[in-house]
This record gives sequence, structure tokens and C-alpha cells, in this order.
Amino acid sequence: MIETDKQYKIIYHKDECIGAFACVAAEPNHWEQNGAKADLIDYDEETDETYIKYVDDIGNNLEAAQSCPVNCIHIVDLENDKELI
Repeated sequence: MIETDKQYKIIYHKDECIGAFACVAAEPNHWEQNGAKADLIDYDEETDETYIKYVDDIGNNLEAAQSCPVNCIHIVDLENDKELI
């Protein structure tokens, strides 16, 4: 685990992605279409098809996670260790 002073952690389980690309539509600054599945741009960690990115500003990533039809994107508020979605 990376020590960070960022506010949020985005967790993406790519192996569960079905390629709906709702995340790309909601937040194209953090998500991109790459073949049949979405990619989390400039992630910080990767383990077994799980990608993690730490950010200060959640931007539209909450909407990206909420719009995912298979719920493979999760966001954690690191200040209180609470999962927002």
C-alpha cells in the first residue's frame, strides 16, 4: 500500500468490467476506452486486475462509479476510511 496524502482512493476491478464505458462518459479525464474494457488512467497501484488511484479531487468519479452497471468501481474517502460507493 502506498502512503499518500490524497483524499480519495479509486478502486477498479477491471476483471469485472463488461465494457459499458459509462465511466468514460462520466469522467474522461480519469477513464478511457481500451478494447473491450475501460482503463483507469495513470493509476498508482495494480494487483491481479485491481487498479488503484489516489486523488485529491473526486471530480466526476463518483458519477463514473455510480453509473457502472456491474459496480466494479469503488471510491473510498481516506480521511475517515469510508467507502462512498
